[in-house]
Amino acid sequence: MKPCAPTAGDSDSYVAQLDGWRRATVAALREAVKSAAALDERIKWTHLVYFSAGPVLLIRAEAERVLFGFWRGKRLREIEPRLKPGGKYEMATLELHEGDAVEPAVVARLVREAVELNRVLGDPTRPSA
Repeated sequence: MKPCAPTAGDSDSYVAQLDGWRRATVAALREAVKSAAALDERIKWTHLVYFSAGPVLLIRAEAERVLFGFWRGKRLREIEPRLKPGGKYEMATLELHEGDAVEPAVVARLVREAVELNRVLGDPTRPSA
């Protein structure tokens, strides 16, 4: 990735600054995510973050990997067993390297379930009422 960080709200630039397999992977994930549910897409913490009643998922390109993570990802591991739990908010992340892929149908199922969890349980970053 080029050294400059994308500006807030500039998701297309985020993808455009990538190259090779990382650009293709991020673009494919982004397309599948956006096709699965109506989400608010933003640049936050220098990567793509998608919101629906709070943060739902992220796509982050790094030098040697692309991370595809869900705030309530621990609850989604039966859909995608490669999700590795870690961090706060029941976070789990799928680490993708060159040659790895996620079927669009699996992405869609993950996204729809994650959105539903936020709808039912609320913003994962807020304390329960």
